[in-house]
Amino acid sequence: MKVFIIDKYHENQRIDKYLKKLLPNAPSGFVYKMLRKKDVRINGIKVKENYILKRGDEVSLYLFEDRFNDYHQAQTIYYLDIQFEVVYEDEQILIVNKPAGLLVQGDSKENTNTLDKQVLAYLYQKKEYNPHSQLAFTPAPVHRLDRNTSGLVIFGKTMKALQDLNEMMKKRYCIDKKYITIVKGFMNDESLEGYVKKNEEEGKMYMVSSDSKGALRMQTEVHSLKSLKEYSLIEVQLITGRTHQIRIHLSSSGHPLMGDRKYGDFNWNKEIKERFKLNYQFLHAYSLTFTKPFGSISYLKGRTFTCRPPEKLLKIIKALFETNDI
Repeated sequence: MKVFIIDKYHENQRIDKYLKKLLPNAPSGFVYKMLRKKDVRINGIKVKENYILKRGDEVSLYLFEDRFNDYHQAQTIYYLDIQFEVVYEDEQILIVNKPAGLLVQGDSKENTNTLDKQVLAYLYQKKEYNPHSQLAFTPAPVHRLDRNTSGLVIFGKTMKALQDLNEMMKKRYCIDKKYITIVKGFMNDESLEGYVKKNEEEGKMYMVSSDSKGALRMQTEVHSLKSLKEYSLIEVQLITGRTHQIRIHLSSSGHPLMGDRKYGDFNWNKEIKERFKLNYQFLHAYSLTFTKPFGSISYLKGRTFTCRPPEKLLKIIKALFETNDI
C-alpha cells in the first residue's frame, strides 16, 4: 500500500486527475478501475472519481510497489543556467522576464533547455519544488511567448494558483497584457479586429473572412508611443489571445513588425539586420496588470508588473527615436 498526504501543491483537484498525474504510465482506464474496486481510499473511505482533494487528506493506494514504480514517472530536474530574471515571486506565483531565443516549453527539437525546465531547476535549488515529494503536481507556465519574443511569463507554483490563473486567462478581462514593438510606417492609435485561421502544415496564421470554417475572432488595441514616417514605436494590448496575434494582425494592417521573418517585410528586415544585427521580431511583453483576479490570486488585484526591453532593443529605440523613455 502507498499512502500520500495532500499538501498545498496538490489540493483542489479531482482524485481521478490526481491519480492520472501520479501514474502517467498506467493504461487508460486503470485509474477508474482502481476507484471502482475500492483500491483507492481517502481518509479510509471509498470515494467517487469527482471527489475534490483537500489539504490534509490521506490518499491510500492498494498497489504493489513494483506496479507503482512501473506506472509512476518522476519529473527530471536538469541543472541548467538560469537565463530568466525574476520580476515577482510569492508562495503562489512566479513572474519572470524571458529572454528572446528561449522556448517557454519544449518541442520536438528542444525539450531540455527551456524556460519551464529552468524554472523547475530554480525552484528545486530554492527547495520549493521536489519531484520526489510533489508527485502529482509540477509548477507550470500559464501562457506562452514565441521563442524570439522576450518578456513577462507567469508560472503557477501551486495547483490552486495554476487552476485560477488558467481560468483567468480564459476569461481575458482578468489580466491585461501589453507589449512594445516597432512596426513599419506611420501608425496612430487603432483598434484592430479581424478573423484568423491556422494552417497546420505551415505553422502559420492567415487572415480569413468571418464565415470561414474554423475562423477565430481577434481584437488588438494599438497605442502609438512615437510615430515617424518610416516606422512607429507602439504599445499593443491583446483583447483576445490567438497564436501570433500581434504579428499577423499588424502585418495584415500594413504595419509588419520589425525583424519578423514569418509575417514581416523581407526587404525591411534585411536593412534592419544589416544595421542593427537583429534577425528576429522586435516584440517584448513588458506589462501585466491583474485587473480582476480571483480565488487564490485575488490579493494581487490592481498590481502591475513591468520589465524593460532587452538592451539590444533599447539601443534600436534610441537610434531610431532618440529616446529611451518608454
